[in-house]
Amino acid sequence: MKTIGLLGGMSWESSAEYYRIANEYVKARLGGHHSAKIVLYSVDFAEIEKCQSAGRWDEAAVLLKAAAQSIERAGADILVLCTNTMHKLAEELKASIRIPFLHIAEATGQEIIHQGVKTVGLLGTRYTMEQDFYKGKLLEMGLTVVVPPEEERQVVHRIIYDELCLGRVNGASREQYQRIIQGLIAQGAQGIILGCTEITLLIKQKDVPVPVFDTTSIHAIKAAEFCLASSP
Repeated sequence: MKTIGLLGGMSWESSAEYYRIANEYVKARLGGHHSAKIVLYSVDFAEIEKCQSAGRWDEAAVLLKAAAQSIERAGADILVLCTNTMHKLAEELKASIRIPFLHIAEATGQEIIHQGVKTVGLLGTRYTMEQDFYKGKLLEMGLTVVVPPEEERQVVHRIIYDELCLGRVNGASREQYQRIIQGLIAQGAQGIILGCTEITLLIKQKDVPVPVFDTTSIHAIKAAEFCLASSP
């Protein structure tokens, strides 16, 4: 069994989901007392969030590259960055390590294509919804991506940072997300990407009338599959 390297803490609530999902997947596959081999490095999200809000991405890159290198030195066979937004720094992280890097947008795009969906609605932080580092990967894979209008993007972003990253799950916020999702469906979305690893705490498949692509689950399961690649 190979060792998964989780670079988490952005926020720790969703990183805990990565840990749970990967272990449950390995146990389901191997049975008995089996669990995943995992190295977890959890950053202080307050430091990262300050860099995000100030646009100091170079400072965030220094912090994450040091963490990634620590994970590699600890014996991980693959790096899994447990956040959508910080994949803005994916190329810098990949260049700083020798082990493979499992890109969340590529893993999600593969699952979308596998399910035969062509046009997807994207929810996430405003960085993820507005910048090209994430949508660009999906466009390269032949997918069409739609996002909410600016006012609704602000709502999605606020709920992520002011509620979900603090472990607060509110029914009223779920209803707001559902209204925004209906707008994406009206724009032609055949499926919805939960493009922030915290959104899975709020929105489930039962809340949405079209396929939901939970990036946290997709990413964690891809990591677990890699973990078991050398197992019988």
